[in-house]
Parts: sequence; structure tokens; C-alpha cells
Amino acid sequence: MDHKQRRRIARTSLSLPILGFGGATLGDAAGAIPDAQAQAALEAAYAAGIAHFDTAPWYGNGKSELRVGQMLRSKPRNSFALTTKVGRVYSRCVDPEHASQQRWRGGLPFSPVFDYSAAGIARSYEQSLLRLGLGSVDALVIHDIDEGHQGSAEQVACRLDELGQGGGFAALTALKQSGEIAAIGAGVNRIGMIPKFLARFAIDFFVVAMPYTLLDQAALDKELALCTARGVSVVIGAPFASGILASGPLADASYGYRQAPADMLEKARAILRICERHDVPLGAAALQFPLAHPAVVSVIPGPNHADQVRSNLAWMAQAIPDALWTDLRAAGLIRADAPVPSGGP
Repeated sequence: MDHKQRRRIARTSLSLPILGFGGATLGDAAGAIPDAQAQAALEAAYAAGIAHFDTAPWYGNGKSELRVGQMLRSKPRNSFALTTKVGRVYSRCVDPEHASQQRWRGGLPFSPVFDYSAAGIARSYEQSLLRLGLGSVDALVIHDIDEGHQGSAEQVACRLDELGQGGGFAALTALKQSGEIAAIGAGVNRIGMIPKFLARFAIDFFVVAMPYTLLDQAALDKELALCTARGVSVVIGAPFASGILASGPLADASYGYRQAPADMLEKARAILRICERHDVPLGAAALQFPLAHPAVVSVIPGPNHADQVRSNLAWMAQAIPDALWTDLRAAGLIRADAPVPSGGP
């Protein structure tokens, strides 16, 4: 696949290349990586023509946005698409030592609070621009309205009300109508949230992390079908299922941002055996598989090293024979109704 090929987000003016750069790992979840390493990864991606960079305030409590902005500030603004997220606002952390034990072990000492109201969306966006050091982004993505982050279904309902009745989505719509942004997205980590969003809001695209990968196609049942029917686009935010499909089924592999369970390790091993039979890297199959779905416009893996960028580029260019997908289906390792790439040797 040509990684520079572009697909349009819904009915908007924004188009994205099929391979982008996800900035989550630049937030240093497991511990700090050198800034020089992060910048080398970003520069390698840009030099190779990867022209979409996605980040968020949450990633490292601002660290990812600072790093992405540092690289992009030196580039022509019309040479890349930039997306970030809204829904958290930040203040100075009163207990930095405690903060260092939280989600981002190498993150910055700032504390977030959720706020999806009109004022919260405006403040979140303004803080992002300051961290990025740029005057605009191309799309804003509503971040982390789900039970995993909000704690309960009741709290999810409250946040959706805040977004609606509190004016948050109206604020995003005003930014889009004025031309400040080209598209409005929402990040989804779990099954069930896409219908809830689309019942209330005119979302242009979803960033889907985990429910649609080579290891799990649960999103086919309702989520992706609804997107296709509504003309809503999808960006796949975790094509490697948070690590296992890039690293391979190692004992310490990550799946769903945690230690991979035994059943997923075994499934990954079975997929790997078929990939090896066809001389195809597991990462190549994982990266290209989601792009066959008609709603999917892009995949955004999260490299934090230039070597990982180069691997992603090689995997995207890898020719994959149709027989590989046939064998995966026959073995019950991908769903029979899952669209697959075609045209391979």
C-alpha cells in the first residue's frame, strides 16, 4: 500500500493519509524516553511523507503535544494535518511525586480534570495550542467519554449531557463552521459508545482504539456498520492492539494497554504462524488489515523511535497475498464478515 494515499473524512474538507503518526507513546507511559529520540522519530516520519500527526493533552499530561509541536513548528503549515483532543483541562500538580506514579510514568507534573462544557472545550483547545506552539489544528477529537475513564455508565451519561446541554459540542460546531477546524471527532476505546455519540451529535469521525484489530473485530457487529450507514469515518488508533501485533506474542507483550492474557497470546501465535507461512511480517498484516473496511480512512500506530517508524513504513509497503487472508478466515482467526485487503500476489 502507498502510505501517502489519502482518504477523505466524511463530508468534510479534510483528507488524511492512510498511515499517520499516533502520539500516545510520546507521553512516556512506561518512563521517560530521551527528547532526542522522540524528535528523531517525528522527523523520520515527516521526512518519509507521513503527513498526519495525532496527539492529545492526556498523553504525558502535555508532553506529547510539546514534542509534536516542537517538530512541526519548523515545517510549512500546509504540509501536514494535525489533530488533538479536548475534554481535559490542566493545572499545576500540587503533588508531583504522586503524579509520577500514575498513568504517565515519564509525564509532566500537571493535573487534569474532565470538562466537556463550552468553557472547558475552549480552555482545553487554547491550552493545546499553547503547548503545540501553533495557531491551529485541523480537527479536534472529544476524548475519553467512556466507562473506563469516567467510572460508571451514570457518569458517562453526565458527561454526554455536559457535552450537549453544557454547550461543549455547540462550541466545537462553531469552530468548524467558522473554518477554525475542518472536522470533529470522538475517541472510542470500548464497544457501545459510537451509537451513543451518533444518537446525539454530528460526529465526522471516530478514533477507534482496540475494538477493531487483527485480533478482535467486535466493532463489526454494530459500530462500524453504523458508521458506514451514516457516512462517518474511522481512524484506527491502535492497529497493533497496543503492542502485541508489533512486538509479536512475547511473554511480556502488551494487549489493551495491559499484560497480554493467555488467550490473546495464543491467538497471536496462531496468526503469526500463518503469516510466516506466507512470508509476511505480523506487523504488516496488522497494519493493513483495518484499511479494508469502507469506513476506515487511516491507521495511526504510535512509534517512539525512528526504527519503529521505518518498520511501519516497510510493513505498509509489504505485498500481502490474498491467500493469507483466506487462511486466516479458514482457521477462524478473523471473522468471515471482516473485509480484507485484496490485490496481493
